[in-house]
Amino acid sequence: MRAAVLTRFGAPLTVREVPDPEAGGGEVVVRVLAACVAPYAAEVFGGERKYPLVPPVVPGIGGVARVVQVGPDATRLRVGDLVWCDCTVRSRDDALTPDITLQGWSSRGEGGARLARYLHDGSFAELMRVPTENVYPLPPAAGDDPARWAALGVHVIPYGGLLAGGLAAGETLLVSGATGNLGSSAVALALAMGAGRVVAPGRNRAALDLLADRFGPRVRPVPLTGDEADDRAAMAAAGDGPIDMVLDLLPPSAPSSVAHTAAMTVREYGRVVLMGGVGMLGGDDLALPYPWLMRNSVTVRGQWMYPRTANVGIIRLLASGALDLAPERVRSFGLDAVNEAVAYAASHGGPFERTVLVPSAR
Repeated sequence: MRAAVLTRFGAPLTVREVPDPEAGGGEVVVRVLAACVAPYAAEVFGGERKYPLVPPVVPGIGGVARVVQVGPDATRLRVGDLVWCDCTVRSRDDALTPDITLQGWSSRGEGGARLARYLHDGSFAELMRVPTENVYPLPPAAGDDPARWAALGVHVIPYGGLLAGGLAAGETLLVSGATGNLGSSAVALALAMGAGRVVAPGRNRAALDLLADRFGPRVRPVPLTGDEADDRAAMAAAGDGPIDMVLDLLPPSAPSSVAHTAAMTVREYGRVVLMGGVGMLGGDDLALPYPWLMRNSVTVRGQWMYPRTANVGIIRLLASGALDLAPERVRSFGLDAVNEAVAYAASHGGPFERTVLVPSAR
């Protein structure tokens, strides 16, 4: 098969022939139809994000695919099934605290690194080997436009954060980092899940206007000034009442002060979910005042990625139309244009912009 290979950090990806994968017990092999290219992929491949990838490696974070081979323990999957392949792989030998690797992308700790050495390659290839439990059936409509449905890989991440925070219908959510690729997805998802209003702070005025135009009065944009007191007051006022939950999706380049300002707007007994990259590349860590947390009974939770059940939930939201993919701007690239796709994604990472690699013909 043909695949795009990262031979070393800082080098362009190389498209070349590599051996076809084979499914063992608990695994399937799929033909990849479409895989999202993250806006920050160039930073990963360039080594700036310091991800624990070990070249040579086929990168890529999940995708829409068709099953071509199933292992002996698959009971429902069949060859030819249209599926979503989740990149978040969990070890099977510790149900309480499983090790995690993002297949073809990243990992957590030594256990995650060991798992990554086995499930090394991702979705920037014609074929991919995936654990059976990471494959989810898609509705037939996804087969009409697999590139658009590849946005599942974006939407499922903030969906996991909203589930972690227990967002309820009618509540007010503040999305810290709302103008980014993941943050704008969180805005759309929260509304699809019944949020009463979503406070959307950000510095990008055009992106804020886009959110307001697309979703109407339930979205409350807040242009940030950089003054913590003024920004906190503006966010609180935009909520027009208590802010029940804050979801932080800021990138590693954002200062911790922005995350701090957003977190401090939450009401008594409110929830703060941290999913972004603040502090991961240096800089100040997030510091929240102990007396404020304790006396206001505020819950602060970190959430990396999402539970397995989130894949089923996000597919249902898309299939029902509650979360609409139609307005998203999708640009597709063939496998030979993978480096062009990475460059394009880096310059088109705004709200609802998707760059998709199409490794295989249907």
